[in-house]
Amino acid sequence: MNHNLDTYLYIIVALLPLTSCLVVFQVNPYHALALRGILGAIAALVYAVLGAADVALTEALMGTLLAITLYAVAVRSSLVLRVGMLADAAHHLQEEPAFIQLTTDFRKILSKRHMRLELVPYNDIHALQRALSEKEIHATCTHHLDVDTPLRTTIRIPRIYEIMETELTSPQTVLNYATEIDVNLPKLEEQRL
Repeated sequence: MNHNLDTYLYIIVALLPLTSCLVVFQVNPYHALALRGILGAIAALVYAVLGAADVALTEALMGTLLAITLYAVAVRSSLVLRVGMLADAAHHLQEEPAFIQLTTDFRKILSKRHMRLELVPYNDIHALQRALSEKEIHATCTHHLDVDTPLRTTIRIPRIYEIMETELTSPQTVLNYATEIDVNLPKLEEQRL
């Protein structure tokens, strides 16, 4: 009977490095969170079987439950591309085919990276530019009626700009990168006034 217990213990202990490798090589952050929870549960089980109940309880509560909860909050909030737009134009844009195509393309590109798109309305252009300069949003999308390409998308994050520049196929938008000077320009103009 003791031999069977040792066999089960060896199997459970062997799951630790296996699960650790799966966590390290996981691409999807949500799958990595689930695997991290499994890893913590296995570690707590090993501690309990070896007679360290206090360590098992600590691992279960702190190492698994609390850590996974905090990681989930961090992953959920960081995998969002927030695009600001003018509130009065938002109603018109929601029905415009160019904007629908652009948001569809954005969602498709972002979903490959396990990200999501969030559209944030602003009352005027100054509030929109201020939100971009204060890093409340990651990009802006504005509508221009008098040009051939009706939408202008400005992105302040270099890596997102590079991704969109190479993968975005929509001819309905002009894609721009907002340098620090461009982003801080509204602040400088306000200080002069």
